[in-house]
Amino acid sequence: MRLSRDMYKKIKTMNREGMEIFLNNIYEDGLKHSEAKELDLEAIRERIGAIKGIGEKRLEEIMKIIAEG
Repeated sequence: MRLSRDMYKKIKTMNREGMEIFLNNIYEDGLKHSEAKELDLEAIRERIGAIKGIGEKRLEEIMKIIAEG
């Protein structure tokens, strides 16, 4: 979200209550967009395993780190 000139002018005129509502709306919008999607660990394992130089032992270490999150 970019801050337009019109939005800047509206923010300058807000009282405490208006600013609180405005910031809560921004927070909730960000929260909605940041919800994590479930990872397909098997697909990740296959793709990492296909990288040249990644052996089974290193792959296990990587997958352990990913699973711990």
